[in-house]
This record gives sequence, C-alpha cells and structure tokens, in this order.
Amino acid sequence: MHCSGVIPQIQLACRHFWCRGGLFKPKGKINWRQNPFSDIRHRYPQKGILWRNRCSRVIGCKKRGEVRVSSLKHEEKTTHFGFRNVPEKEKVNWVRQHFDAVAQRYDLMNTLLSFGIHYLWKRTAVRLLGLKAGDTVLDVCGGTGDLAVAAVKLVGTEGTVILYDINRTMMEAGRKKSAHRTERKEICYVQGDAEFISFASASFDAALVGFGIRNLTHMEEGLREIHRVLKPGGRFVCLEFSRPRAAWFAALYDFYSFHIMPLLGSLIVGSRQAYTYLPESIRLFPSPTEFSQMMERTGFRQVGYRLLSNGIAAVHTGIKDHPLSC
Repeated sequence: MHCSGVIPQIQLACRHFWCRGGLFKPKGKINWRQNPFSDIRHRYPQKGILWRNRCSRVIGCKKRGEVRVSSLKHEEKTTHFGFRNVPEKEKVNWVRQHFDAVAQRYDLMNTLLSFGIHYLWKRTAVRLLGLKAGDTVLDVCGGTGDLAVAAVKLVGTEGTVILYDINRTMMEAGRKKSAHRTERKEICYVQGDAEFISFASASFDAALVGFGIRNLTHMEEGLREIHRVLKPGGRFVCLEFSRPRAAWFAALYDFYSFHIMPLLGSLIVGSRQAYTYLPESIRLFPSPTEFSQMMERTGFRQVGYRLLSNGIAAVHTGIKDHPLSC
C-alpha cells in the first residue's frame, strides 16, 4: 500500500497544494478522479505532505459557499481556547501555535503524563473500529500518527490509511519517528482543516479521531464532515478525554492536571502554557452523554461510548446509516 495506490473513489477536492516551495499548481493535466496521488508522486516525488487550500473546494461548492457567506456575519464571535476567549477566526492559529510548540516531544509527554496508558486507550479505539483487510481509513487530526500506524497493521497492503491534520509540524515529527518505520511509510499524509475535509463524499470505510476533536472551533461541523466522507455503513470512532467518575479520583486528577502537568511541560518541553491549555480544554469538552447527542445531531446512528480508566478517557462510536431504499 503506497500513496500512489490510493483507490479511485478517493478524490481530492482542491487542486492547489502547499509544499516545501510554497503554493503551487501542478502543471499539466492530472486525472484527479481516478488517482489523485499517483500523478503528484510521479511528478513531484519530493513532496511528502499534501496541503489543500480549504477555500478551493470543488465538492459541494455551492453549499460550502453559502456557509462561508453566512459565517461572515459572525466574524466577531468568540470561542474558547482553554479558559481564554479568543475570536473564532483566530482559534485555528492558536491551536497551530500550540502544537508547533510541543510537536517534537509530543509523544514523549503523552507517555510520561499518562504513564503509558494512552497506548492501551488507542489500541482499544482501533479495535472498536472493526477494521479489516482492504479498508480505506481516514485518521482525522491524526498528529504524529499512532492511530494511523495501528490502522495500517489491520488493513494490510490492500487497504489505504490517510492521516489528515492541519498541523504540518506534527505530521513531520511523526513521519521521522524510528518506531514503526515500515508502517509509517505506508501512511498517506494530507494537511488540511477538519472542518473542511477535502475528499469526496462517501470515500472511506472508516474514520477515527484521537484526542483532536476538542481542538476544533466548531466540533459539530467537523463531525458533519467526517459523516459526509464516510461510505454508507461506515464506522466512526472518537477517542477523547473525559472526567473521572469517582469524586476522590476526580479531585486527585484535577490537582495532577492543573499543577503537575504544566510543571512537567515547562521542564521538559519548555512551554508551561501548552500544558495549561491541555487540562483546560479537557474541562470544557462535553460530557460523554452530551457528545453522543452531538454525534446523533450530525447524522450518526447506533451511537455509544465506553469509559476508560475510571472515566479519564472515553471511546465514542457510531456509524453512517445506509440510505433508505424503496
């Protein structure tokens, strides 16, 4: 499985890319519908990560244009970045700067802060996705690629795994990791906004998000986009932090989150603010029940969740219904 072997049903929704030399438009005619990656890899083999300009969608153009016109009326609306209020249109830059600051030691910090338990959570999430050989998988907000690596092992050489993330620094950090080097070479990396996913509707058998959905400005818009790109019957899994169930454990976890985490972030990464944002964003994330209701509002069915480690994390699951037939 290589990027040149992406199945014909996957179609990029934009013809402009950011690469090392800046913005460019590929020269000559490219058969985007049949094999969007192969011609790019053949003509531009040095390009490791593709970037779609979110304003250049050609799939559902009219609808998206209407959304943008509508959103212009609310440019001054604010949203949360941790406990801080920031303009909605600026949150994506705050998130990008946050992950730029932690990218090189992101996986190390995850392992230290969770005492390695996050690997068990991720294995559980991928197992619940029910992947099989030949599946086409989208890892949204995929970061350094732990979930994508696990998916590659299950879908085999007949399948395709695409890691989709807005932060290039995080993807580059993941691509360079020596662990699971063989699997990482099989992942296709695409840089883009999860609220404007640049793939055709009904392209993927499965999609997953690991600890990334809470960073979106509009979580429901991200869920709608994930639902759109799934095939009928496609499975979705979202792994995200939650709140411990036991009161005594919740109090201990709060002390650890708001005092120990920022201190370790300052000592190891050199950024106390980055690991202050982490617990703040977790506290503002909807409860498992509220998030399940959000998934249902955006079209998912058979929605459920499983709490992990006394509620520190939760795995949310859902499927995209088959259209009703007469």
